Amino acid sequence: MTGVWIAFGLTFFAGMATSIGSIIAFTASRTNFRFLSVATGFSAGVMLYISFVEIFPNSLEALTDVYGDRLGNWINVASFFGGMLLIGVVDALVPSAENPHEIHSEAELAPLHDPEAPMPDTPMAANLAQAVAHGGHDKKLMRMGLFTALAITIHNFPEGLVTFLTALEDPSLGLVIAIAIALHNIPEGISISVPIFYATGSRKKAFIYSSLSGLAEPVGAVVAYALLRLFIGDEMPAQVMGILFGGIAGVMVYISLDELLPTSRAYGKGHDSLLGLVAGMALMALSLLLMK
Repeated sequence: MTGVWIAFGLTFFAGMATSIGSIIAFTASRTNFRFLSVATGFSAGVMLYISFVEIFPNSLEALTDVYGDRLGNWINVASFFGGMLLIGVVDALVPSAENPHEIHSEAELAPLHDPEAPMPDTPMAANLAQAVAHGGHDKKLMRMGLFTALAITIHNFPEGLVTFLTALEDPSLGLVIAIAIALHNIPEGISISVPIFYATGSRKKAFIYSSLSGLAEPVGAVVAYALLRLFIGDEMPAQVMGILFGGIAGVMVYISLDELLPTSRAYGKGHDSLLGLVAGMALMALSLLLMK
């Protein structure tokens, strides 16, 4: 049972990093975009390296032990691309206009931490002006904010599954993934706060929704644990763990390529993104070597 609490704690830590991002958006006098670029690139490097070097081979080993080389390899590859397909379907459910990984300019961020800052000439700023004119209770804008929160929850839910299942099987790998996802969630928390603030005109609501979005990850952990107990019981068969690990590798690769690297490139300058990526891979490689 201790392992379950450790896995849940790591998932909760990773999810609530969105709150840190929201706090940065409201308190920092100027957002350090280069740091965000390196951090998200670092997170991508960790997740890509650990997916291909550790998790995917572990999946293959477990599956070939049960099904033999030929069938085990096929199931391993199918589970990997099945994980990518799953997160791709989830991503398709989120319209791009409400995508929580959208990059926002310094002008859009300024009013969050400085009430005296001029409003940028953007559709979101116009929405905020409309909300203020209606006493901050414009129903259309509130629906937009609530839908954005739902979209964010859909994005974060699979990450909770990944963190929890990995930490449940291997706490050391779970810790690394939790840190990588937490680094990813910090800039996500900033991105969440911007549309919610411009939809409602309330910094408090922007912070609350940002924090609630992070709770989707521990909720994903609870769902994963409940399903495991319901259909599998206390002991997880090797073939089930192999399929899950293959799927987890696919999910992490998709997140890295579709979300983290584009975000890192958008925030950074020059080779910031590449430096973060290589540093993440190098640190992950060193960690795995020291654990052997």
